[in-house]
Amino acid sequence: MSVSHRIGHGLLRALVNPAGRRFRAGLQDVEAVQRAALSRLLSRVAGAPRDQVLPPVDADWRWEQFAEALPVTGYQDWQQVIERQRSFGEGALIRSPVARYQPTSGSTSGVKWLPYTDLFLHQLNSAIGAWLYDLYRQYPRMAGGSHYWSVSWLPNDMRRLADAHINDDMKLLSSGRRLLASLTQAAPESISLAGTSEDAQFATLVYLVADSQLSVLSVWSPSFALTLFDRLFDWRDELVEVLRQGQWGRRGDSLRHLPCPRSVRAAAILHEWQGVPDSTLFAALWPKLALISAWDTAASATWAEALKALLPHAAFQGKGLWATEGVVTFPWQGETPLAYQSHVYEFEDLDSGRILPPWALRTGQEVQPLLSTGTGLLRYRMQDRVRVSGHLGSVPCLTFLGRDDGVDMVGEKLSAVFVQQVLDGLPLDEGQRVVTLLAAQDSDGQGRAGYLLLLDSDQPRTPDNTVRLAEALDAALGKQFHYTLARNLGQLAPARVLCRMHMRERYLGLCRDLGMIEGNIKIEPLRLWPGTLPVALRDVMAAAPGEADRCAV
Repeated sequence: MSVSHRIGHGLLRALVNPAGRRFRAGLQDVEAVQRAALSRLLSRVAGAPRDQVLPPVDADWRWEQFAEALPVTGYQDWQQVIERQRSFGEGALIRSPVARYQPTSGSTSGVKWLPYTDLFLHQLNSAIGAWLYDLYRQYPRMAGGSHYWSVSWLPNDMRRLADAHINDDMKLLSSGRRLLASLTQAAPESISLAGTSEDAQFATLVYLVADSQLSVLSVWSPSFALTLFDRLFDWRDELVEVLRQGQWGRRGDSLRHLPCPRSVRAAAILHEWQGVPDSTLFAALWPKLALISAWDTAASATWAEALKALLPHAAFQGKGLWATEGVVTFPWQGETPLAYQSHVYEFEDLDSGRILPPWALRTGQEVQPLLSTGTGLLRYRMQDRVRVSGHLGSVPCLTFLGRDDGVDMVGEKLSAVFVQQVLDGLPLDEGQRVVTLLAAQDSDGQGRAGYLLLLDSDQPRTPDNTVRLAEALDAALGKQFHYTLARNLGQLAPARVLCRMHMRERYLGLCRDLGMIEGNIKIEPLRLWPGTLPVALRDVMAAAPGEADRCAV
């Protein structure tokens, strides 16, 4: 281990220890911590020159008064004010300087911008500090090398904004933690400034492959890591040459701001490699890898298993529930407790519709989080469904079940959680993996809505079971009364199945084409696709008409 790694890990551990101890100390009285957090937040919000269209806020409100006085909100309630503040600097949602505006995108929406204030970043740091504190205790080998904390990139047409809005895990840390963490990083955050996403991916691979001391690989979506690894084959010859020479070659203009790593060792491993990503390759590249961190629940579970299979010599830890709007849970001693030291939290019981404080949650409830944060957004509804799995002291632990923003094209009313259950029950053949179920508003080129299941396959030929799977899919979706009614009325085309090698990468490419943010694209069980199907899918379907055969109603 290098001297910089040793110093960086030692100082970072010392810096996050207070956050970890504070999180542990408050576990027995979540109500007191949350009430105090609301009081501090309201004092900041009430003193801000908020836009006149927003309801007034009283700094002296108690919890019950706050919950009664303000409505539950969504991004549409804040968008006009945020855009005015972002464009003209008018007004403010909270008394705290805006460090930057962070882009995010959902499964059915375009890019949204969230004001990342100093206070909000401090709230995130509270959760990150406690998480790192626990990570170092749970996985001590991670202190023995370098770390990769995912750097994800804006779409190419948004890169003129990149200096201010790099979408980088490191930018969630305070300046002090960023400085210390940079001593341990395998890849510099300035990779985000590459001319294109492809060049950023290439540079990331060069840095990672060249680093034999890599001990932590942290990404959000496991499909992001898998796609990155697929590029090893696509770019092998170029990677070997760059690693041998220590020069960027044809990508020099795009990556001129980055020093190019040189590793004769890594170049030799790739040169001798047979071309199939497997555990032998990654064990040779990263013998010290101690921990992989990625989403592993709901629709990400399949891809997390694939990532684990490639890196079996490292431990795996699932992420908690993080979103651009805030943090809900993070891993702590094998559980995923509420990040109760960060924001102010409420939960809507999805059975009764009642909105509850965190101290009123009971094991087994399925709820939807409402966040009030240092961004100035209050009672902001997250489109996530979670189940209360237990408690650490008085703090609820929550299991992510899936997104709760369903699809209703013609009245079929399908929820993402229901669709996930359907997909989990399909009789897939070995080597088949669900990518997503597309809800296409024009699924057949004739304006009729319908559902298309995308499957990734290990086999180069078209599987024989696609028609059978389409029938099973249609029947399972038909357990929802409104779907069956829409099918019977001819409002929905029959469900179809499209299975191909590399379908995951095809789909992620389509998401990038829509302008979604690289690295944060989360494979979800259900995604609305407006307009006609993408050309890339229609061409594949045209080449395999048998897969579009009508299934039984």
